[in-house]
Amino acid sequence: MAAAAEERAAKRLKADSSTEAGGDDGDDGGANGGPALHSPVSGFKTERVLRESAREKTMFIHGKMDDQEAVVILEKTPIRQDTLAELLKTSTLNLEMKNDIYCTYHLHAPAHLNEIKTTVICPATEKHVKKYLHQETFLIEESGEDYRAITLPYISSQSFSVQWVYNILEKKAEADRIVFEDPDPNVGFLLLPDFKWDQKQLDNMYLIAITHRRDRKSLRDLTSEDLPLLRNIREKGQEAIQKRYGIPPSKLRVYLHYQPSYYHLHVHFTSLDYDAPGCGVERAHLLSDVIQNLQADPRYYSSRTLTFPLRADDTLLLKFKEAGKL
Repeated sequence: MAAAAEERAAKRLKADSSTEAGGDDGDDGGANGGPALHSPVSGFKTERVLRESAREKTMFIHGKMDDQEAVVILEKTPIRQDTLAELLKTSTLNLEMKNDIYCTYHLHAPAHLNEIKTTVICPATEKHVKKYLHQETFLIEESGEDYRAITLPYISSQSFSVQWVYNILEKKAEADRIVFEDPDPNVGFLLLPDFKWDQKQLDNMYLIAITHRRDRKSLRDLTSEDLPLLRNIREKGQEAIQKRYGIPPSKLRVYLHYQPSYYHLHVHFTSLDYDAPGCGVERAHLLSDVIQNLQADPRYYSSRTLTFPLRADDTLLLKFKEAGKL
């Protein structure tokens, strides 16, 4: 969006069909009701593993594809309740250990129940590679003056493209993925799934609301004049999610990131049951809190100190060091 913003921008699957893997149109030879895809990673040459997590069952790999720099992200898809009966009935079990009432097996599931979600970024920039490389993290306390003197000049000097966001807003890309739209140019937004969500299980639901307004980069730009926009996103976003997925507002976590991963105002909607990346206190600001803070102080976010994490290789961290803030 959430979180995987640049993944969305750079995702380039060289497929015979534009339908997402795991969709429900076409014939995949019995895989899962989705179309058979030509593999864009068959010629991928691995150079190094940037990061891996046994807990999250993910791996981030840097290499080359067609002589271009590329990043491939592998993520084991979660076990789904609606396929449990088929999984247990059709899989092969090999006994690993037996001790009294306890047995451990290696379960070999059919291919269509043993998927690995694969995201391809190609051509990948150095920024993409650094983004997924394991790095030491530091916590920054940024005052309003720090933002104006350090962060804003840094943002202005960088070429952070959000053309992919404009493509979505103009229906040039991902139009078939839109869950809800309010077309109003001032308070309207688009709501669509984040690529981190496979759209198959509701307990890890993740959607992003992208504003039609293009003059708000982040939390820092918000004032009390934006309250109608924020209230509209909260109310209509929650209503659309309850109508589409049956998830009530009391089961949603609705928040903004600071710093955001891309500089166009957007709001994250995740299931309360999902421990989504970036939903911790270091980075996430609940939308309800943002609304209340702006009601109490019209320029709350332009003046208060905001805390956020930066990785060791982030150029903005160097700017804060040069300014004597670390």
